Amino acid sequence: MSTAPRFDIDVKTFWADPYPDLAMMRKTAPIAYVPQLGSTVFTRRDDIFVSEKRIDVFSSHQPAGLMNTLMGHNMMRKDGDAHMSERTAMFPAVSPRTVRDTWRRQFQIHADRILEQLVPAGRADLCKAFALPLSAECLKDITGLTNMRYADMDAWSQAMIEGIANYTGNKDVEARCHAATAGIDAAIDDMIPVLAKHPNSSILSALLAAGQPMESVRANVKLAISGGQNEPRDAIAGTIWALLTHPEQLARVTAGKAKWIDVFEEYARWISPIGMSPRRVAKPWSFGGVDFEPEDRVFLMFGSANRDEACFDEPDNFDITRDTAKSIAFGAGPHYCAGAFASRAMVADVALPSIFARLRGLRLDRSEPVRIGGWAFRGLLNLPVRWDGDQP
Repeated sequence: MSTAPRFDIDVKTFWADPYPDLAMMRKTAPIAYVPQLGSTVFTRRDDIFVSEKRIDVFSSHQPAGLMNTLMGHNMMRKDGDAHMSERTAMFPAVSPRTVRDTWRRQFQIHADRILEQLVPAGRADLCKAFALPLSAECLKDITGLTNMRYADMDAWSQAMIEGIANYTGNKDVEARCHAATAGIDAAIDDMIPVLAKHPNSSILSALLAAGQPMESVRANVKLAISGGQNEPRDAIAGTIWALLTHPEQLARVTAGKAKWIDVFEEYARWISPIGMSPRRVAKPWSFGGVDFEPEDRVFLMFGSANRDEACFDEPDNFDITRDTAKSIAFGAGPHYCAGAFASRAMVADVALPSIFARLRGLRLDRSEPVRIGGWAFRGLLNLPVRWDGDQP
């Protein structure tokens, strides 16, 4: 076990709002052993930025980890050549060119259709009525699993996310995760003969065309779903909420004094939908005055890094004029998020400008509080709003 100083947390409080504990760790014990998580936690940005690149020490390869056990051995849990071969096979489906030439147009079609149905209502929970279906419909296209219902895409993604963060070993959570992965496997099986005859730009088509082993294909499609649904969904809803609660910044972007991408990047820093990433210590190592032993587990806390006072002025504030160059919301090393270009296009190019253009007078519905949850994967649980034309 590492020699890091011990830092105790209240798990329930940490789940609801991890930032106070993380701020205290950054100040008093930037590398700390948290017994409630069974891991040594890195909280400062520069320590994480350096350590994430040391895959020879802080390895993503975790044979007994929850992701491998529940979802299969995907590229996120591999290092070096094994990681790069699978990442290279997937890249044509999520490259900047494919996002620009193929997916952005599809994203806009989905957004326009959903908003056309939504506009007359005058009120909605935008998490469920807009962010969820938009993210899921876009992900169906990107993965190639267009035979799925968008509701299943969201539910199965959430079940996997909860499964791989199930460090307390809840059996019900584990069972839901197994049911989700079985459903995805069935959807993949149905689409394989279709894509064999009609290949397209999707992840499934690209992996099959590259001759990847089926166990790798299945694992990496599940990886794309586990991260590609909840993170854009939460970023869409979250950025809308952030702007509605910071009207002076909404006025700035709608007046053309800031860009939608500025909003997205600042929200991703401020809330960090991917709050942390686990690593396995591969060899004896010393860092920051702490000694590590092989098989120690480490959590790189991106959510803490992105609020590090040493890198960001007033980091707890949402400020779209901020320089976010030091943000590591998408990671910092060889495991930098492969879906980053698609996420930026979905949220900044399509979702935000579309919803503020179509829902005139958009405002929070104060009859219900906005709730936010999670720590490893953080985002809004609801977003009740109203807009012009609403009936009392």
